[in-house]
Amino acid sequence: MNILFYLTPKCDCAYLVDSDTLRQALEKMEARRYSVIPVLDKNGRYVGTISEGDLLWNIKNKFHLDLREAERVRITAVDRRRDYMPISIRSNMEDLTELALQQNFVPVCDDNNSFIGLVTRQEILKYFKKKLDTLQKEMESAG
Repeated sequence: MNILFYLTPKCDCAYLVDSDTLRQALEKMEARRYSVIPVLDKNGRYVGTISEGDLLWNIKNKFHLDLREAERVRITAVDRRRDYMPISIRSNMEDLTELALQQNFVPVCDDNNSFIGLVTRQEILKYFKKKLDTLQKEMESAG
């Protein structure tokens, strides 16, 4: 199964650019109600992910700042606990599923490591539900 059938394209994804500020990250995450968001470089290449926890712990332990000062801090200055691993556009559903067990979404990159979109865990669950429904119908027909 081609993973592109389940891809949310980049144009429909919320993401940050590594030149964005801490305040911009907080505001985008709040507006979209996301707890983790992809980070791209200026060329659209996948850099990693940043989480609410990454932002909050850095504000508390590293920056000691208020919202005005957060306008001056680039998100590249924020230490990240972990990044969501991306998957190649050429990957299969098994590879995608393996990563989705560990993270809420899977970033998808092309051969140049440019971010092209993501696949949510919800889309993967829909895929498996459809397969299960098909198997159940086949078993009912056979039995």
